[in-house]
Amino acid sequence: MPEGDGDLDTAGLLEANASFYDAFERKDLDTMSALWERTSRVVCTHPGWSTLRGWAHVQASFFAMFDAPGTLQFVLTDATAHTSGDTGWVAVDENLLGDQAGSTVAALNVFVRDHTGSWRVVAHHGSIVNSPPPKFVRREGS
Repeated sequence: MPEGDGDLDTAGLLEANASFYDAFERKDLDTMSALWERTSRVVCTHPGWSTLRGWAHVQASFFAMFDAPGTLQFVLTDATAHTSGDTGWVAVDENLLGDQAGSTVAALNVFVRDHTGSWRVVAHHGSIVNSPPPKFVRREGS
C-alpha cells in the first residue's frame, strides 16, 4: 500500500500516478499524453537515456517505446507520495517484468495541479537499481 500525507490531495496524486503506469503498460499514448503537462518545462529521464526536455521530445519518446514490440508490466513497491500546495511527487520502485527480463528502476514522478484541479506530470526520472542500497552503520559518538 502506498504511503502518503493521508489527505485528498495525496489520494488524487496517487490516482494520477497509477494512471501513468496503467497507460505505460497498455501502451496508450492518448492517455499518457493527457497525463502530462504539454509545455516546454517538462523533463523526462528514462533509464539509460539522456534527459529529454520539452513536451515534443517527451511525447516522441513514449511514441517510440509504445511502438516497439514486446510487453512491459510494472509491479510498484515502496511508493511514497507528498504534496505541497499545487505540487506533488511520488517516489516509487518500478519492478519491471517484460519479454526480455526483469529489473528494478527507482523512479521519481513530479506533478503539478492544473487550473481544472487535475494532477499533470511535469517530470519523470527513472534510474536502474543495480544493487541493494548500502547499509549504514551508526558510529559511536555520531
